[in-house]
Amino acid sequence: MRILHTSDWHIGRSFHGHSTLDALRGVLEALVTQVRDHDVDVVLVAGDVFDSATPASGAYTLLSDALRGLADAGATVIVTSGNHDSAARLGFQSSLLRSGVHVITDPTSIGTPLTVADEHGDVHFYGIPFLEPVLLRSTWPGVRSQSDALGRAMELVRADQAHRGGRAVAMAHCFAAGVEPTPQLERDIQQGGLDIVPLSTFDGVDYMALGHIHGQQQLSPRVRYSGAPLHYSFGERFKPRGSWLIELDAGGLGAVEWLDLPVPRTLTTLTGSLDEILTEARYASHEADWINVEYTDALPQRDPMRRLLARFPYCAAVAHMPAASSVDDARTYTQRVRAARSEAELVDAFLAHVREGEGASAREAELIAEVVEERSHAEAHA
Repeated sequence: MRILHTSDWHIGRSFHGHSTLDALRGVLEALVTQVRDHDVDVVLVAGDVFDSATPASGAYTLLSDALRGLADAGATVIVTSGNHDSAARLGFQSSLLRSGVHVITDPTSIGTPLTVADEHGDVHFYGIPFLEPVLLRSTWPGVRSQSDALGRAMELVRADQAHRGGRAVAMAHCFAAGVEPTPQLERDIQQGGLDIVPLSTFDGVDYMALGHIHGQQQLSPRVRYSGAPLHYSFGERFKPRGSWLIELDAGGLGAVEWLDLPVPRTLTTLTGSLDEILTEARYASHEADWINVEYTDALPQRDPMRRLLARFPYCAAVAHMPAASSVDDARTYTQRVRAARSEAELVDAFLAHVREGEGASAREAELIAEVVEERSHAEAHA
């Protein structure tokens, strides 16, 4: 049996204010082609189908078209809800879908699989929707964390699997131990906002399809994240986009292969002075990319986004990232102020303090001198 593992479509998410619906439609059409070209039997979508609990109508249309395309390509499709989804709305959508597409949003269904047969017998698919511990405490006493909830869910899976026999695949949406750190992940851990699920929680199944992490990751040969099909931030730009193709043989997990998906528009970060980025020929190859500019001028420049868009029509973000100050002055601001011998020097000390050591330019010094002179003249004739 051939299984395609995908997740985190985030239909409806914007990219720095730009709609991603058309780009995602193209990528999901490529996913359908993968299913057809590789004779995939089952497609797993492991949560965060939508980006919002209240998606716009266009998001519903895209989801319906994508699921219909996967089913028409010959696959059984199994979808679970993620933390971004409204389980109620996604569950309602399931009642409108064609045969062969299954959307799992109800925690009470955990432990009851969808069974698909191949030449070696039955394969049982256990979908685990995103679990909110606070909503499960009356149903599962003692559950206080997502780790507890996933542990209880997998106990139900293993108990049912022991009764049924055969091969088993499960899918869930969570942070699992062993995930490659990212800046956002590290912040969540430090702030205590992340509930890590031990890898041993997923013992007992032939393959565990996880969602929640946007980059492809392998935690063990049988526990993997597929990541998102689109890049949704510049921090993800080096992570490949694609899906896992899993083969189950008579004994369980066989071969696993990564299938790349197309990247509709390359994401690029350009660093340098604003003038260099706007004029130098070496940046011409990036004019059709999504662009994030970090310009290193000592001082903020006027209208940088407007000027950048004239060359890079897909410039999405710009930030002033001045190079480290070359001024070696260990004095405190108070000491600089006390050392100033005139009002012009006082202004220069302030500018150097707020501009990473960059004092007044020659033209600014002229303007400061004029203002100081005018003020002294006015005071003298007051």
